[in-house]
Amino acid sequence: MGFWIFFPIILSMVSFIGTWSVYGLASSNDHVCSLYDWGNANFCQANQSTGCCHPPTISSSGVLQPENSLFTATINAGAFLFLLFSIFHHAHIMEEHACHSMISKIALVFGVISSMGAFIAGNCNANHLKLLHYLGAAVSFICICFYTSLLTALTRKCVLSGYEKFLFPLRMASTMVQIIMTICYIIFFTKQEYVFAHLSAVFEWTVSVNFEMFQLSYAVEFFFFSSFMISNVLGKREEESSLMMA
Repeated sequence: MGFWIFFPIILSMVSFIGTWSVYGLASSNDHVCSLYDWGNANFCQANQSTGCCHPPTISSSGVLQPENSLFTATINAGAFLFLLFSIFHHAHIMEEHACHSMISKIALVFGVISSMGAFIAGNCNANHLKLLHYLGAAVSFICICFYTSLLTALTRKCVLSGYEKFLFPLRMASTMVQIIMTICYIIFFTKQEYVFAHLSAVFEWTVSVNFEMFQLSYAVEFFFFSSFMISNVLGKREEESSLMMA
């Protein structure tokens, strides 16, 4: 049972190490400006793409080679692991607190859509398929806000670990940061001036790290998670399907 504690840890570490490695590669190759440089006069403007650096957003960090390959692999792995995370957490709720199944199912829908949006963003290069890339990223970011809100509500309603009185305020604060930073990121992302573009990048990285910490906090619940919970949920689905067909 206890080995499941490593799942949210692996999920957070894959996303954290992967995205920051992509940024490190892009920064070392002068493909993006440094996060510490707020007055870079050499940033790319309009259709300019060579001899300059892009604002250090997560998306811009993964546009060019060689970092693009690592970016795609990281986002794909993160999206898949997050999809599993959403399913496993739903199975945990259904096993222990089926009375809150509706909230859990809605959260699961947002989790699935978010992972699909991330998958689209990761596989559509922002240079060549800009609309699809940013559409996928926008869907993912917005759905994550709803997802964290619903999971925080479930933390208040459901006892899965016995540590909810400590986890709930932490997740409430994390959810508020997630929502506020996402709104700020969207607002400043549309601005053309470099200082605003740089500010949007800082907000985006804050959103990313905050969500990784949110996921990491579920190592506590996953210590009490068991594989039979997944099979029980699947078994119930099969029973419901059989009854409907009968």
